[in-house]
Amino acid sequence: MTRTVWAAVLTVLYLFLLAPILVVLVESFDHSTYLRFPPEAFSLESYRQVFANEAFREGFKVSGITAAVTALLAMATGVPAALALTRLRFRGRSAIEAAFLSPLLVPHIVLGLALLLILAPIPLTDTYWGLILAHLGVSVPYVVRTVSAALASADPRAEEAARTLGASGPMTFWRITLPAIRPGLFSGGVIAFLLSFDETVISLFVSGQNTVPLPVAVLQYVEYRSDPSVASLSVLLVLLSVAVVVLVERGLGLRRTLRS
Repeated sequence: MTRTVWAAVLTVLYLFLLAPILVVLVESFDHSTYLRFPPEAFSLESYRQVFANEAFREGFKVSGITAAVTALLAMATGVPAALALTRLRFRGRSAIEAAFLSPLLVPHIVLGLALLLILAPIPLTDTYWGLILAHLGVSVPYVVRTVSAALASADPRAEEAARTLGASGPMTFWRITLPAIRPGLFSGGVIAFLLSFDETVISLFVSGQNTVPLPVAVLQYVEYRSDPSVASLSVLLVLLSVAVVVLVERGLGLRRTLRS
């Protein structure tokens, strides 16, 4: 009886969480020129409009490039930071660790305004590098967290043995440390990519007319229009995110890494 009740509660909870996605999924096939629910006729016309929309295509390119570079830089920054915070003991370690994780505690609207005030005089607003630097601040903490978790579960005696046998520092990292942290590294990189690709609030402050990420392009689109193509684009982005996460989970074990 208890298991039946818990199963029913979990089913209702999942339906509650998935209901908005299900509504968007159904709405994405609507043939109307405006949003309405339930749809009166179904077609794939709204999906064709998504791929035909120049603003969406350009926004997807900007978001893809920004997210890819952000993920690579976040991994390159997060690995040495995680190594230092996990392997070394030094004065101020707790303060540095708090500084790396502090962007997770600050509202993105505050970060966006602060980044605008910093990047505007340089000037780096309305540029790829401005978007990348802005997104990097909220992406690095996740890489530091996943790599630190992987390092915590790795045996440091393997590194000590390699150094004792004559391996140099770079060789020890390449042959011993990197394979041990690879699941955490790639999991953090995927999280950084998805966060950067989907970042809206910070992008609103640092983007402009020349570099418009996809979330900002969608906001500009719905400001004047309300049709099912937005729902179709949302479904495609959800499927893209799910596909990336499933591939990482199958290949590297994302849940195991995040639980470590």
